[in-house]
Amino acid sequence: MASSMMSWSASAIISLSFVILSFFQGAVGGITFTFTNRCGGTVWPGVLANSGSSALQTTGFELGPGETRSLAAPSGWSGRFWARTGCAFDASSGKGACATGDCGSGEVECRGRGAAPPATLAEFTLGGGGGKDYYDVSLVDGYNLPMVVEAAAPGCPVTGCLVDLNERCPAELRAGGQAQACRSACEAFGTPEYCCSGQFGNPDTCRPSVYSQMFKAACPRSYSYAYDDATSTFTCAATDYSITFCPPRSGTPNSQKATKDPLPTPKDVQLEGDSWLASLATGEMDAATSAAAASLLLQAALAAAAVVVLLV
Repeated sequence: MASSMMSWSASAIISLSFVILSFFQGAVGGITFTFTNRCGGTVWPGVLANSGSSALQTTGFELGPGETRSLAAPSGWSGRFWARTGCAFDASSGKGACATGDCGSGEVECRGRGAAPPATLAEFTLGGGGGKDYYDVSLVDGYNLPMVVEAAAPGCPVTGCLVDLNERCPAELRAGGQAQACRSACEAFGTPEYCCSGQFGNPDTCRPSVYSQMFKAACPRSYSYAYDDATSTFTCAATDYSITFCPPRSGTPNSQKATKDPLPTPKDVQLEGDSWLASLATGEMDAATSAAAASLLLQAALAAAAVVVLLV
């Protein structure tokens, strides 16, 4: 009898321990990020935790076409993800570099280093103000490939950029060499008004440029410049997230069906000339080019207004 009681007590304690552990895991919380590569070739996602956040189980990995991988993050974590492209790593030493988004570590693992611009970024703060998650897709540091972020919880907005901006990137913003990427105006020109620095370092003086408006017209929910918060940062209750590289133009396979708030259709802005934006910035353009530029800026304004309506 005593042996049976001890056996029962041990089983009860073990069961109770699992219940308590599950309770605390739920209370502490945790998020799963799932990465999917829909690009025609391999990408190498990079992972960077912000200061004060712990590193995840990896800081960089290879992801072949059609492949998926998940990473777990604790509640309160904040950081960013991006996809490196055109990478070549030596099979024996593991050393190498990437054409876009390179983190400078010289290997697949980024080890606390961020993406060299231009690179499309997915940024997250889990369990922020009010216990909500904050997330966005940013083109502030430029663009290297399409990306979409989708929350698992119903009703949370999908965000990202479905358009291949490399196809419409103005000549003055195109990355050099073998890089297939489009630079930000800040990286291309380095002036305070484009970088929102110096006397332009606040939302009252730093305004959207003709370049950021082009990005915004094509990708209405992505960050286009430093103070683009109102139409670019989204929130959701603690949930899992999927990050898809090179999603189909209709969205990720599940996003458009699983949410009532799909990405707005991007504007198909066609550039008549490669350097019309620079001409607009310097005032050197003919009447026809001026009219085309005005039309694009109107499209950008309408796109931004449509996003505001969707968010209200």
